[in-house]
Amino acid sequence: MSDEMLSQDEIDALLNGGGDENKLEEPSQGTNQNEHLTDLEQDALGEIGNISFGSSATALSSLLNQKVEITTPEVSVLERSQLPEEFPKPHVAIGVTYTHGFTGENVLVIKTKDAAIIADLMLGGSGTDPDDHLSEIALSAVQEAMNQMMGSAATSMSTIFNKKVDISPPAIDVLHLEEDEGAEVIPKDEILVVVSFQLQVGTLIDSKIMQLVPIGFAKELVEQLLNPEQEKTAPAPTDHKEEKSVNVPVENHQTKDQAVPAATEKREIQQKEKTQTPQYVGGPEGQSAEEADVQRAEFQSFEPVQMTSAAQNNLDMLMDIPLKVTVELGRTKRTVKEILELSSGSVLELDKLAGEPVDIHVNEKLMAKGEVVVIDENFGVRVTDIVSPKERLTKLR
Repeated sequence: MSDEMLSQDEIDALLNGGGDENKLEEPSQGTNQNEHLTDLEQDALGEIGNISFGSSATALSSLLNQKVEITTPEVSVLERSQLPEEFPKPHVAIGVTYTHGFTGENVLVIKTKDAAIIADLMLGGSGTDPDDHLSEIALSAVQEAMNQMMGSAATSMSTIFNKKVDISPPAIDVLHLEEDEGAEVIPKDEILVVVSFQLQVGTLIDSKIMQLVPIGFAKELVEQLLNPEQEKTAPAPTDHKEEKSVNVPVENHQTKDQAVPAATEKREIQQKEKTQTPQYVGGPEGQSAEEADVQRAEFQSFEPVQMTSAAQNNLDMLMDIPLKVTVELGRTKRTVKEILELSSGSVLELDKLAGEPVDIHVNEKLMAKGEVVVIDENFGVRVTDIVSPKERLTKLR
């Protein structure tokens, strides 16, 4: 029994957080992350990641034909100098830059083995025996999968922040920091926020996928989530009223001492105008508001017309007319020779970018845009944007 007891030095080391193993794990938890992110900011970033990457799981599932689950993320802070300790082995890094809605970048980091499985599935394999050596074709396949994921995440962020969010095509590279390879993909900021997800792809993958975000960009996301930007409207009410005061009768907005000479001047102008053509606001160029006879417009009351029962019945009959709804993934043009050369396994490149909203046509007319989703085992479309009436009229002509 005495051999199994801990010595006093070992007890002190445990109480003081000693031990080589703990020293290696410290960087992964960040350096004093509470100094950089409050608990509220961590929760907000976790919620943004949870919603955006939740939809990414659906996109990845349809690509890989496997059940994909992404768990609730964990948020931590990491110094750039700690990256070699955090990623001692080669990983695959996918860099994404926001081109609309936000100004910033982030990086997805996954294990090389997981990337090889994704590439094998994308290229039609089973994913059970992938080639750990990632060729250019394999990297391109992983890049396309991550492009679909981040495109779907950007669409979800558009909903979260109530504005359009677009990203650039991702840049991919093998990250091997011990040999100083792939470091240019990592943001240059000294402090990075790490959002870690547990990625499960069928029975093939069950490991972490990490998102690296510069601390400044992370705080910008939180700020816009907690304090949404106000819609830009007309100028402030005070200034607006002051500007409009010159377009209404002067006597209504002046003091008594100012109104008397103004009213007298106005009457003199009106006497001169009796023998001339009447002038109106918006008349000849150079005419001031004081020279015009401004009056309040009076309108007759309007009562809404009640629809007769016969007209209502006719309108109800229209509701049962069937309409053909078509979802267009994309289009392409090919020559007769290229069409005749098509065979099983041929790939046609469409004119839409990966992650770009698909077109929803009603009776061959564009009516909305949306994103492809998977409902149970069937495809579906989530409507993200309704075409404006002006655009609809243009399409109908």
